[in-house]
Amino acid sequence: MPSLSRVEATARGALITVESYQVDLDLTGDSDDRFRSHATITFRATPGAGTFVEVKPARLTRVRLNDRDLDPGLLVDNRLPLTELAAVNTLTVEAEMAYSNTGEGMHRFVDPADGETYLYAMSFLDDVQRIFAAFDQPDLKAPVTLSVTAPPEWTVAANGRLAARPRPGRWEFAPTAPLATYFFSLIAGPYHVRQTEHDGIPLGLYCRRSLATHLDADAEEIFTVTRQCLDRFHQLFAERYPFDKYDQAFVPEFNAGAMENPGLVTIRDDYVFRSAVTDSQRELRATTIAHEMAHMWFGDLVTMRWWDDLWLNESFAEYLGVRVTAEATRFDQAWTTFALRRKAWGYAADQRPSTHPVAPEEVADAAEALLNFDGISYAKGAGVLRQLVAWLGDEAFLAGLNAHFAAHRFGNATLADLLASLSAASGRDLGGWAESWLRRPEVNTLRAEVGLDADGRYTEVAITQTAPETHPVLRSHRIGVGLYSVDGTVQRQEVDLDPATDGGRTVLSGLTGQPAARLLLPNDGDLTFAKVRLDPASADAVPLVLPGLADPLARALLWGEALHAAIDGERPVTAVVALIAAALPTETEVIIAEDVLGLSRPLIDRYLEPAARDAALAEVAGACQRLLAAAPAGGSLQLAAAQGLIGASTDTALLGGWLAGAGVPDGLAVDADLRWALLHRLAVLGAVGEAEIAAESAADPSATGAVEAVRCRAALPDPDAKRRAWEIVTRDTDLSNRLVEGAADNFWQPEQAELTEPYVARYFAEMPAAATLRTPWVAEHVAKLAYPRYAVAASTRELAAALLSRADLTPDLRRVVIDADDDLRRALIARTARAVAA
Repeated sequence: MPSLSRVEATARGALITVESYQVDLDLTGDSDDRFRSHATITFRATPGAGTFVEVKPARLTRVRLNDRDLDPGLLVDNRLPLTELAAVNTLTVEAEMAYSNTGEGMHRFVDPADGETYLYAMSFLDDVQRIFAAFDQPDLKAPVTLSVTAPPEWTVAANGRLAARPRPGRWEFAPTAPLATYFFSLIAGPYHVRQTEHDGIPLGLYCRRSLATHLDADAEEIFTVTRQCLDRFHQLFAERYPFDKYDQAFVPEFNAGAMENPGLVTIRDDYVFRSAVTDSQRELRATTIAHEMAHMWFGDLVTMRWWDDLWLNESFAEYLGVRVTAEATRFDQAWTTFALRRKAWGYAADQRPSTHPVAPEEVADAAEALLNFDGISYAKGAGVLRQLVAWLGDEAFLAGLNAHFAAHRFGNATLADLLASLSAASGRDLGGWAESWLRRPEVNTLRAEVGLDADGRYTEVAITQTAPETHPVLRSHRIGVGLYSVDGTVQRQEVDLDPATDGGRTVLSGLTGQPAARLLLPNDGDLTFAKVRLDPASADAVPLVLPGLADPLARALLWGEALHAAIDGERPVTAVVALIAAALPTETEVIIAEDVLGLSRPLIDRYLEPAARDAALAEVAGACQRLLAAAPAGGSLQLAAAQGLIGASTDTALLGGWLAGAGVPDGLAVDADLRWALLHRLAVLGAVGEAEIAAESAADPSATGAVEAVRCRAALPDPDAKRRAWEIVTRDTDLSNRLVEGAADNFWQPEQAELTEPYVARYFAEMPAAATLRTPWVAEHVAKLAYPRYAVAASTRELAAALLSRADLTPDLRRVVIDADDDLRRALIARTARAVAA
């Protein structure tokens, strides 16, 4: 189907103004495949002109424009032409629409725990047309009045307040404020509900009945975070929360983390914790809540005009989500997580061949826009905003945002609009800043250069800034520089780096003659988006200094420096492993422990040859055991250490013993999720088989259990298990998105390279056809997960090059292969360098 282009959207936006949608959905049909949709659109137009409306029906039954019926056969792909428009028009479209199993459109899910059916609408990015006919572009906002007929025992909720229930099973909702079409939201089914109110705003939580006890256990924490975030946003913004209510629905098989639908945010129900979780996972839930709430202003109240200004939504929501979580909730180390985990995502995306500006000047169509929902639009954009706040000051920044809301309330805006508001509030021309930070891709590296005299005093300290040859742009940065002494004292100073005046080498003249610190950390406080490199003496001191540093953010930055130096090939991965052995057992912040283990594992699995990998995993497992022994019983750190040990260990006796309840550390609960983690690792190692997986699945007949069983089966070192998993990945369209992704993500295992070697060539031969079987969102995700990432060989890169020479690849598959091949290039260089050094 054709993707709406910017040219088409601009032309249609100039031609029509949408005044309202009246949508009536009937979910009571006998078919498990379809529902009935009736949409009436009122819109103004240039008299005599023509345009088109989008709809993706299973069967289009009736179309009426003003006083004439249109032939449903005029529909081509998803476009229905409309001609001879009047000044004021009424369009009615009736259709049978198909339910989906991909997390898009109207997703239908049958809970294996109890057989109950649940529906939810996902209209992003251009999927509202799979629910009702619409002018599906972000700048044609209009109120939506929704009515739903559903089974009488079901609960239905939507963007707007419930206005009436004239009879059982009939739900009529009040008109909403003007919405972009991709914000339409709906849930229907026997949902469990918790409700309260805060500051005059009705609050609601929804989940499947089989998760009710788990939601009830955490409801007060979720409501508390919601209240705290609302209060903080009301302190920051002059505009109060601009919609009628604030519901949060935890829904099954959701593709994203959450979706910011006004009045009814949808969130993946993995956030309803059924087993013990670490505080970092609870923090992630809190930042997700704050992120989606930030969208109520950035995206929902003021919406981007077109997808080239996606950053106006996601960069701001990412920045404000982390900021508000850190300022208003008990998760006051959210910036530490951002520094280590989220920015790692941004740095990786910004250095790949597919890098793009935070705010690209041109996004040709909606399909291209989907590719930009990545670490650049989220994490880099948020890092850039944090740098802007450091430069402008918080007062001017917030004044500019409030002026922006006031000027474009319930409308649309562009980059130029926001810059005008910020410039007026700060008294600074932001044109040059926007050009270097928002319009140019790639990341700078800030490197400390240190000279010492015989007495150990600084003769010169400089921060040099470099950029890759392909994107040679240097930027202005305001950073902190931290001086960490042997006695634990810290001296910090703020420094402005201005390449226009110093050519990219900034001398810190105030440090000349001072006694040298044990460690000098550029970008202390993490104010800018840039990679850092320590001077050699500071790098050597990290293993000694890191365990004693009191500031978690400083520790996170040092871990990030070590990891990124290894990724870039400037230091061996074995140096990261040695640092884990030295510093991880004394770590007290669960966020850092989990992130270090998670971020280092891909390097160990891919950058090291099998023998070196085995030795590295043994070191990591030993560090996790020491952390486990030192961690308080029953706490987050103990759980994180146990999870790390399970993932790194090859001791099947220990893992099998824990699964059987033997030798489990005091305070560690081997609950459902930990049992699956143990079983998965044992499956990878070949210590369990189908019988054990089937028994565990029977004991856990939940949706999570079904996904975990697929993951374990795909991970088995068995030819038949691999064949079945490959069929799921490349051919099965009956299974839901989450089950297919589970098979794709677990098919490749470093321990099974010989077994899976024949599938390397099959990926490149079969994935182009497989990618066309699924929607772009799901196809891209499956292709990424199924890439032969552990086949680190020149032959894999040759296969990738041959595939990329084809002209028939979908854009999402092309990007997946380009980026994955570049990751493989780095791994191959690291292995080659290690072999030469040896």
